[in-house]
Amino acid sequence: MRVILRTFNLQLKHTFTISRLSYTTQPTLIVELQSDGYSGFGEATSNPYYNTTVDSMKRNLEAIIPFIETVTDETPEEFWRKSYELLKDDLFALSALDIAYNDLYARKKQKKLYELWGYSIENNPKTDYTIGIDSIEKMVSKMKELPWPIYKIKLGTKEDLAIVTELRKHTNAVFRIDANCGWTAPETIKNAHELKKLGVEFLEQPLKADNWEGHATVYKNSVLPIIADESCILEEDVAKCHNYFHGVNIKLGKCGGLTPARRMIAQAKKLGMKTMVGCMTESTVGISAIAHLLPELDFVDMDGPLLLAEDIATGVTISDGIIKYAQLNGTGVALYTNNTIC
Repeated sequence: MRVILRTFNLQLKHTFTISRLSYTTQPTLIVELQSDGYSGFGEATSNPYYNTTVDSMKRNLEAIIPFIETVTDETPEEFWRKSYELLKDDLFALSALDIAYNDLYARKKQKKLYELWGYSIENNPKTDYTIGIDSIEKMVSKMKELPWPIYKIKLGTKEDLAIVTELRKHTNAVFRIDANCGWTAPETIKNAHELKKLGVEFLEQPLKADNWEGHATVYKNSVLPIIADESCILEEDVAKCHNYFHGVNIKLGKCGGLTPARRMIAQAKKLGMKTMVGCMTESTVGISAIAHLLPELDFVDMDGPLLLAEDIATGVTISDGIIKYAQLNGTGVALYTNNTIC
């Protein structure tokens, strides 16, 4: 098996701001695995919150190329287990590799990934579209730029309620709020009462990740469901979040790929928790992988390509929140390189 690593700086349409940082470009790493005339593609973006860079991912993957080149027909689960032993300290790199291998494996089987998993796609959830923190006027403008059925609104400012109040005047869409650890427990409980009146569906990670006493208080007193993000990274975190959150938002990069994400989704369902998968401003490569998990999800945030000034691949397409799968097998991705598709 041959390994090709490519890096890109994805240019965003607008400056993207959350409670702890702003950025205009998103560095990303694309992994391509080639075998028997097929190619599989995976992606992981850099993330300062998790101390992950494109260079570190690339370096760690290059170090295990001799192992990858020996792989033949292992199942994705077996491949992930072996790869984890080599990449346990870089789960973002592991995620990109795991996605690429799942894609390649399904293509060799002549199936789309969701078909290989035996999923039905009849009732897939719609994706939200994210409005990053900005002036109220600019947030309204971004919303009007792309009318959408569900908006995820980033908060964590002194004007949070005023922002949502003004945005509500311009749309009847469902609102989801992501404070990215920017609130206190009393603030969350208070805001939830007002936000529920404004048509908010749930709150995502209002408190700092390790504030478990605060999570318990909010869980018991919030009038809106609370979804974990930064508090749910690894597989063991799903059980830890039970009775502290109403659901979990799983990120492929954080947990190490599609293979552990599927186990996390199954565990959350068993515990009676809501399931969600979110993106980390990936291109269509990463987003197409997320799409194949849709049948198992209650909510999804996979708007990465919609935030980009220019994409680097074809794959799933998104219109009015609805995801349409590509014709190709696997995840359906075809990567643009030098104005061609590979």
